[in-house]
Amino acid sequence: MPALARHAVSAVRIACRRLGQAPGFSLTIILTLALGIGATTAMFSLVEGVLLRPLPFRDPGRLVMVGDRLGNTRNMPITAREIHTYSTASTAFSSMGAYTFASFEKTGGAVAELIPGARISGSLFPTLGVAPIVGRVFTQQEDDAHAPLAVISYACWLNRYHRDPGVPGTAITLDGRAYTILGVMPRSFEFPLQAGRIGQAEMWVPLSLTADELSDANTGLFGFHIVARVKDGVSLAQAAQDAERVSHQVMREYPANMAYIRIRGEARPLRDTLVDDARPLLRTLFLAVSIVLLIACANVAVLLLVRALRRRREHAVRLALGAPARAILREAMLEGVLLSLSGGLLGLALAAGTLRAGVHLLPESMPRIDSIAIDPAVALFALGLAVATGIACSLAPAWAALRANLLETLRSDSRTGTGSVRQGWLRSTLIVAEIAIALVLLTMSGAFLRSYQKMLAIDPGYQAAHVLAAGYQLAAEHSTSDAAIVNFNHEVLRRLADQPSVVAVALANTLPASGNFSASAYTVEGVPLAAWKLKFSPFTLIDGDYFRALSIRLIAGRFFNERDRADTPLVTIVNQTMAQEYWPGQSALGKRLHIGNPKKGLPWATVVGVVADTKPGSPDEPPDDQLYMPVEQPAVLNGPTTPAQLTMPTSGFLALRSTLPPEQMMRTLRSVVAGIDPQLVLDPVQPMAESVSNIEAPRRFNTRLISGFALAALLLAAMGIYAVMAFSVSLRTQEIAIRMAVGAQRSGIARLILGSGAKIALLGCGLGIVGSIAIARLVRAFLFGVSATDPVIYLGSVAVMLALALAASALPAWRAAAADPARSLRSA
Repeated sequence: MPALARHAVSAVRIACRRLGQAPGFSLTIILTLALGIGATTAMFSLVEGVLLRPLPFRDPGRLVMVGDRLGNTRNMPITAREIHTYSTASTAFSSMGAYTFASFEKTGGAVAELIPGARISGSLFPTLGVAPIVGRVFTQQEDDAHAPLAVISYACWLNRYHRDPGVPGTAITLDGRAYTILGVMPRSFEFPLQAGRIGQAEMWVPLSLTADELSDANTGLFGFHIVARVKDGVSLAQAAQDAERVSHQVMREYPANMAYIRIRGEARPLRDTLVDDARPLLRTLFLAVSIVLLIACANVAVLLLVRALRRRREHAVRLALGAPARAILREAMLEGVLLSLSGGLLGLALAAGTLRAGVHLLPESMPRIDSIAIDPAVALFALGLAVATGIACSLAPAWAALRANLLETLRSDSRTGTGSVRQGWLRSTLIVAEIAIALVLLTMSGAFLRSYQKMLAIDPGYQAAHVLAAGYQLAAEHSTSDAAIVNFNHEVLRRLADQPSVVAVALANTLPASGNFSASAYTVEGVPLAAWKLKFSPFTLIDGDYFRALSIRLIAGRFFNERDRADTPLVTIVNQTMAQEYWPGQSALGKRLHIGNPKKGLPWATVVGVVADTKPGSPDEPPDDQLYMPVEQPAVLNGPTTPAQLTMPTSGFLALRSTLPPEQMMRTLRSVVAGIDPQLVLDPVQPMAESVSNIEAPRRFNTRLISGFALAALLLAAMGIYAVMAFSVSLRTQEIAIRMAVGAQRSGIARLILGSGAKIALLGCGLGIVGSIAIARLVRAFLFGVSATDPVIYLGSVAVMLALALAASALPAWRAAAADPARSLRSA
């Protein structure tokens, strides 16, 4: 072994032996750093998995989403006709693929299943640059020929076919039609990219656009998407300009009934369309966990400074005998790095365990959840962070201790004296900084907590308690015509309404908190064309006692009834916001509107009712216009249709209110539906309150995580304040004894120590308020109904921090006041 290596090994052994002589000190530092480094590593794994890790496609930086922009709404889906226009008229892209979300009813087994998937063009797989691991994918020619082919995901291959290598060529029945499975995609392949674990595609079939999707009547149905690969040598800005140019051609090709539609083409990086919403939150959370790490580092620096000051006499002797100061600094840094590496390894294990146990707690809105893991990049980050932390925490305390006066240190005893002014200033500075950054995190936590409370206090306009919700998709035999759909729906509603404990039951194309919304443009009678602006409103098609099932309040007029059929005058119900916007100061009853822009010659529907606003999504969303329509009046949506054309929805949601808890009604619901059609797919079936809880999950997750970080920061700050106050008292033993010997009261000694802690806390709180104001803009976007600089939050945070500082100083103050002055003077 070379001499240098032997010397390094020897130095490490000596450092380990020295640290082993103070196990309590070493364990405290290791655990403190494990908390800080572990939390930071876990959060970095989120940032790396969601924001930094490349998408699992070939050269993903060249992939963009091409779409429409309507007003301020970005990444709007496109129409079926636009697919051909963009693919033939654009010049900035080397390839382009289209897709639309879909779900397929798989039959042929004992129980029908609903498989999430997508219809995609044959050019999509080559555009993404991903090949199957088994078999092949379908071509664009097969797509154009409407070939019944399918490609399945790795998860589908594993769970349904047990990784059978002979799955290519296997037949599968989807939506009543026989398809042939061609291949299996890799485990890492996920497309379309969606947030969280919701509806990840397990199957892809040819897009095979139908004549109905390409017709003039459906030109305004925006439900498709394009992903394109930018040509080499073409910048993203040039690609966006090319998409903007093609959008003008798209508008020129619009039929006359869409003359008022104004779109702007855009091309955005594929990654940005997925993670844009998550990026600000992850940055804020990473800032919060970095604050925890800074407090942990300040604590460690204080403890190392205390250790260095206790060893200052030893260091002075070594320096007097000729030892170089750099050797002592190297020893201190080595000890700090060894402690930090130990804490880092423990923190890495804690981060891995936390992610393994808690990744399912992440909100469904978090994208790329499956990419979050402790990979080599995250492990390297943790170890690098540990080394940097060890050096930073040990260098300054050791240097401060070595700067002490050599002769004074040799003459004094290590157990007495207050230390140099510089050393006392460094200790106080570290604690002041610790309190300041802890207060920043505490104010953030307070703002998030008040915001979450404000959101929970909002009336969503419906009552989810005692409501069972279920998604459904009709089998092919029940959707051969509108009449067949009506008959089936009415039979389901009748049988469920006859069940004991059922209060009301309804079918609808969407439910609040379902995460599945439909929207359409509309025109209000009497609005001048010059003032008309394209505006989309959520619309709900209703069959049954919908408003009673959800306890939505009627403000004026009436609800729908059995007389609102396809052969009766067209009617609609609007929400209160829409009524006040278009008919302020007057009744909305009797007013008329129709779907689409003014150029669409669709029939007018008369407003027969006004209901309270409901929150289709999160309760903190602003109120918006809402339209409700009887499901049997399809002309409200589509105008005149051919007899063979289906206008009623073949899928949607069922809402059932009962006097019993929803969990007890699940078996009743499934039994009744199975008695009508054993193959009808109900998925998911869950209490509506659970859906509401899922909608609230992102804000709840943010609040809990920030609050957890704040609690950790408070505990670490309390540890730091206690350590400094206890050490200061030990250094002032002789001074305190003299004070008591000349008549000082024990209560006065306690007040002296508590006053020192309060002064440090007040200074730290002052700096923390400045820091909180500085980062207010960062957290403002995540708050609802609360200002990031709310004085109540600041006053409450300061009060908590002062109380914590006094509590941490109380034990050292009690020990100082209870000390025997005679014994203290003899031991000094």
